Amino acid sequence: MAAKLPPPLPFAEQAEIFRRFHAAEPEPRGELEHVNAFTLVVAVALSAQSTDAGVNRATRALFAVADTPEKMLALGEEGLIEHIKTIGLFRNKARNVIALSRILAEEHGGEVPSSRAALQRLPGVGRKTANVVLNMWWGHPAQAVDTHIFRVGNRTRIAPGKDVDAVERAIEDNVPAPYQRHAHHWLILHGRYTCVARKPKCPACLIRDLCPFEGKTPEPQAKAPRI
Repeated sequence: MAAKLPPPLPFAEQAEIFRRFHAAEPEPRGELEHVNAFTLVVAVALSAQSTDAGVNRATRALFAVADTPEKMLALGEEGLIEHIKTIGLFRNKARNVIALSRILAEEHGGEVPSSRAALQRLPGVGRKTANVVLNMWWGHPAQAVDTHIFRVGNRTRIAPGKDVDAVERAIEDNVPAPYQRHAHHWLILHGRYTCVARKPKCPACLIRDLCPFEGKTPEPQAKAPRI
């Protein structure tokens, strides 16, 4: 029998956690560089199984020459590969970017749609990618759950869930409404830089006293002075 998940933190504790996140970083930003909605879609699609820093290094020159679907199609798949060959799975990603550029050019007048369903019909765009675009470009309180958010959601019990879809629903159900828009950015940054996988930086965590995680990294022991 599968172990039952613990309940999410009570509302008052959730509110205090996100109050602290907001106080520390009122307007959190995603780390993928982009200049418009199209380049955001491309950057997020390229970031699958790759680091944001690696994608940014590849796309700075790319977006200087191809920042619209039409320009990306003119560049072509081989031209695109020359820009992104340092990124993992670059050939498959290049095919997807050219295919989604064609759909945007032919079916959407070159514009990026603002609905999740339309975004998910684009090649290489799954629910997480669609949610990132909806949140970062359109300001929709969509929750893009990655490995960092999945880990933080379960460790802290902000949003416990057995899979990413369950964690996404738990964020929507439990995080206070005023914090919904930026919730996934606060959580991803917390997971990327503080609540890391192997040895979380609990002594430096601003929500340490509210976190029920049993495997907290202890405070470093002060060294006894030499006599």
